[in-house]
Amino acid sequence: MSTKRFYFLGFAALMLFDTSTQVFFKLATQHAGEFQLSLSWLIGIVHNGWIFGAVLGYVLAFVTWMTLLKHAPVGPAFAASHLEVVTVLAVSVIYFGERLSWIQILGGVCIVAGIVFLSFSEAKHGDA
Repeated sequence: MSTKRFYFLGFAALMLFDTSTQVFFKLATQHAGEFQLSLSWLIGIVHNGWIFGAVLGYVLAFVTWMTLLKHAPVGPAFAASHLEVVTVLAVSVIYFGERLSWIQILGGVCIVAGIVFLSFSEAKHGDA
């Protein structure tokens, strides 16, 4: 497998796992009822199927991240791992009907732009 394909598939998987983890947490909180610092509320969370999806997402994201870090430069990889912020925003609008402010949209654009600039910078240094 080519290096570019490995990075593309690896970071796509990482975004999928990170994003799904946050979605599962959102679904778990929606089904848990109002937060209460009590044993019965915590037991309800543990019996909530969505929480297991979140834990599985974290495990899969961890394995994917460790695999990527073995091969990718840490700076751009760390930045790219934060694309989940943008994907979670997109899913929250599409799936949960949430609204974004212009500042959130601008922030998402800045995150993507920063990652693109870091990857170009890394590619340029890698070619030198």
